[in-house]
Amino acid sequence: MSSPTDVEFSKIIRCPVTKSPLETADPALITSLNQQILEKKLVNRIGQTVATPLEGGYINESQTLLLPIRGGIVILIEDQAIDLTQANEEQA
Repeated sequence: MSSPTDVEFSKIIRCPVTKSPLETADPALITSLNQQILEKKLVNRIGQTVATPLEGGYINESQTLLLPIRGGIVILIEDQAIDLTQANEEQA
């Protein structure tokens, strides 16, 4: 369930790559990505293995990138974004 602050934040936050609006990631997606992190199979946009589990994240409009939440902060750095098309291929 989103708090009023989350809803307001979602209205102004933008993807640093596509400049599209971001929405809160589904908890099931975060669970799936965290499993891939545990298996050392998830990488960010620049190919670095993601080592820290995600607290949550925001997804761009085309649902191709996830911006992670770490320490309660949304990481809006392009290189740290997770390519969801690659992550979905790893699941298959």
